[in-house]
Amino acid sequence: MIEGPSTTPAALTRAAENHPDRLAIIDGDCSLTFAQLHEQVEAFASSLIASGVEAGARVAIWSPNTYHWIVAALGTHWAGGVVVPINTRYTGTEAADIIDRVHAAALVVVGDFLGTDRLDRLQESAPELQVPLIVRIPLSGTDQPKPGVTDWDEFFDVGTAASRAEADIRSAAVDAESVSDILFTSGTTGRSKGVLSAHRQLMSVAQSWAENAALTAEDNYLIINPFFHSFGYKAGFVTALLAGATVLPMAVFDVEAVMAIVSEQRISVLPGAPTIYQSILDHPRRADYDMSNLRIAVTGAAPVPVALVERMQSELSFDAVLTAYGQTEAVVATMCRIEDDPVTVSTSSGRATAGFEIRIGEHDEILLRGPNVMLGYLDDPEATAKTIDSDGWLHTGDVGVLDDRGYLDITDRLKDMYISGGFNVYPAEIEAMLLRLPGVYEAAVIGVPDERMGEVGRAYVVLGPGTDLSEEAIVSFCKDKLAGFKAPRSVQFTEALPRNASGKVLKNELREKKS
Repeated sequence: MIEGPSTTPAALTRAAENHPDRLAIIDGDCSLTFAQLHEQVEAFASSLIASGVEAGARVAIWSPNTYHWIVAALGTHWAGGVVVPINTRYTGTEAADIIDRVHAAALVVVGDFLGTDRLDRLQESAPELQVPLIVRIPLSGTDQPKPGVTDWDEFFDVGTAASRAEADIRSAAVDAESVSDILFTSGTTGRSKGVLSAHRQLMSVAQSWAENAALTAEDNYLIINPFFHSFGYKAGFVTALLAGATVLPMAVFDVEAVMAIVSEQRISVLPGAPTIYQSILDHPRRADYDMSNLRIAVTGAAPVPVALVERMQSELSFDAVLTAYGQTEAVVATMCRIEDDPVTVSTSSGRATAGFEIRIGEHDEILLRGPNVMLGYLDDPEATAKTIDSDGWLHTGDVGVLDDRGYLDITDRLKDMYISGGFNVYPAEIEAMLLRLPGVYEAAVIGVPDERMGEVGRAYVVLGPGTDLSEEAIVSFCKDKLAGFKAPRSVQFTEALPRNASGKVLKNELREKKS
């Protein structure tokens, strides 16, 4: 049983005291012990304060999985701030919307990465957006100096003795009820919603995940799941911090690189979407790599066949394969246990964890209640009240059944959300964007099966009179305005969308003819 502190500053302090020389992070050529991580976090916080960032301010992070992300997030907390992760797949328009809505006091952003300069995209999309402090993480080595932008290494020179002292005062003042982060999740209204969580909730769900996965200080944890998502952040490096495990962040997924790291670094914990394990199992050079140290897999976001679970245990040496269920508003609500058999893992998402109660409500909707339900949506009390009822039950919009053991099986979604490449996609957001394209009169989007991504979007479009838009033009427009996993892959033109008597689009009819 891991007894967890109620804030990340307290967790980091404990880790640095209990195992100062144990490696906290291995990221390529950079390795940090827990003592060194503590030092970098404190220094980052000091520089934030010296730059004028106040306690309670929001710091946005738009960068892939590297040690910098961890330092920036924990450093923001150490300075009494709130972390605002931004999806690395977002366009400049989408990122600017989040930065503007949280009134970010600072932005930590990757430089040139995979051929894209996100800061350039941001400034092109929203030239009027003003962020008081911009810290750039140079990963490519080709970034040129920019006015008003401080590069990562230089930023650590900003702090002073006075700001370092203030940072320690602020870190001690962070308590369980302090807001730790605002994670944005798309909603059925078509615009993303900011989910607020407190430190007590962040630490509680991380501790529960660590306990269920039996995470220990002896584990090496390869984190492929992005840090901007709860899976990589809260069930990722925060759980490792609690357990004293070593984190190896992966910025870009490559199956052979994964196998090499698993072999060379003796990886024991490897969570991810089912496609990751399938890719490893089917790789022609898998036998060239020693995968015998693998111990725990945690998966979700798509159905997990019994045969896959059995192959993971027999061919990849996993002692246990676990599935879990949650959403940004609740993070991890159910989870399998290490003693569960392959059929249970394949046909359920586990049983309640992290203090959650579960019941099945009207229309078989999954309802959740407990101390780790979100604080609410940012600046949206109306949406909060619609999602969390007067009795404290979070209405998930997912449909499921509970068996007599309390194990949950997700059977459908009340909302139209589908999952593409492990990411939730909400059609209303795409539909709203499509209606901005001149010539599009009506639009409806559904998810259709895809062998690689699980599901991808298909748009049904009604064109206005005299309009001659092609499928290619519509797809290209969406790719320019939306993250790649949101952009529909195909378009079908129709004279009218099927609707019921009240005017609601009958998406079931669209799904019936999707093939």
